[in-house]
Amino acid sequence: METQKIILFILLVASISIHEWAHAWVADKLGDPLPRNQGRVTLDPRSHIDPIGTVLIPLIMIFLSPGFAIIGWGKPVQVSLPNIKTKKRDDMLITMAGPLSNLCIALFCAIGFGLLGRFIGVSESFFLLFLNVITLNGMLFLFNLLPVPPLDGSHIIKNLFNMSDQTFLEFSKYGIFVLIILVNIPLFKNFMTFCIEHLNLIFVGIFSLLKS
Repeated sequence: METQKIILFILLVASISIHEWAHAWVADKLGDPLPRNQGRVTLDPRSHIDPIGTVLIPLIMIFLSPGFAIIGWGKPVQVSLPNIKTKKRDDMLITMAGPLSNLCIALFCAIGFGLLGRFIGVSESFFLLFLNVITLNGMLFLFNLLPVPPLDGSHIIKNLFNMSDQTFLEFSKYGIFVLIILVNIPLFKNFMTFCIEHLNLIFVGIFSLLKS
């Protein structure tokens, strides 16, 4: 059981690292030099770990709150958005790159594990690993769409409502506290569990189709 929890944590850190790398990579491709200058265009987890979002909250949920999908976040990627004409568009593209990377991980795993299952069979541990990967990444996708700083959904709200940088900074001061409260509300847990279970059905369906 302890080994399974450690594997969950490793999978979470890897998934968060890919999520943050996706933000940085898209920003870099759009001509923003800041993420590369800060060493964020890398898959090295050490560049993306947030003490609270990547370590503290996930470990508490893994070891003290079994039964609920694990959530977390990485150190936010800072951007300068140098192109004034496309600033809003670039910010939205950079923002969505993170959550979409988690969907891609789940999709690639569904395809990869499904094809492997066709040729080598599916053991209980094999299927459990698959479920862990898609559940973690599905949860990261959904969780990061919440409009609460430092999550990606807050940047979507900022752009949709043309929020000023100063207003957004003031709004961001309370983000961590809101998130800590949210993850301890049973109704929120039930809602997120409901969403992730239905999202999982899509990836399990792809897996089953390719495996058979």
